[in-house]
Amino acid sequence: MAAVFVDRVFKGIEAVLAALLLGMVLMVFGNVVLRYAFNSGIQVSEELSRFFFVWLTFIGAIVAMRDGTHLGMDGFVTRLSRRGKLACLAASQTIVLVCCVMLFWGTWQQHEVNATTKAPVTEISMIWVFGIGYLTSVAIGAHALHALWRIATGRLRDDELVQVTESEEIPHDAAHTGARP
Repeated sequence: MAAVFVDRVFKGIEAVLAALLLGMVLMVFGNVVLRYAFNSGIQVSEELSRFFFVWLTFIGAIVAMRDGTHLGMDGFVTRLSRRGKLACLAASQTIVLVCCVMLFWGTWQQHEVNATTKAPVTEISMIWVFGIGYLTSVAIGAHALHALWRIATGRLRDDELVQVTESEEIPHDAAHTGARP
């Protein structure tokens, strides 16, 4: 039941990513056409496309973490025993969790500055841009905590012990089964 809910949430997140990408493309392409054809442009679109890119990158990192599509060096880890793979996974998830805490803490420390600083063109509070650090750190941190809990309770299958792939060209599932595209 919870897995179905999480899958639906991530489908929604992927739709948000698609909307951000579409908005970015339309704004940048529209500005290019306006500049070359009419020697003008829309300043708001330049600023918003940058903001969209920041959000696209950080939200995409959340989705990539869940899907296990971040790049890594699995050539070494795949040769280890189950116990070695568990130790490496626990160490990597602990490091990820520490980085999430640092990202959250840094965003928190900069919150007041970002909340009181306005974007030059749209004049929106910059916390709407840099506040994505809260969402990213909490979401990825929750994923790392869940993985650590599954390690501690022994609920990880052997095929889940290597959560990254060394190559972009090999699909994540194929890398762990030995299949090649």
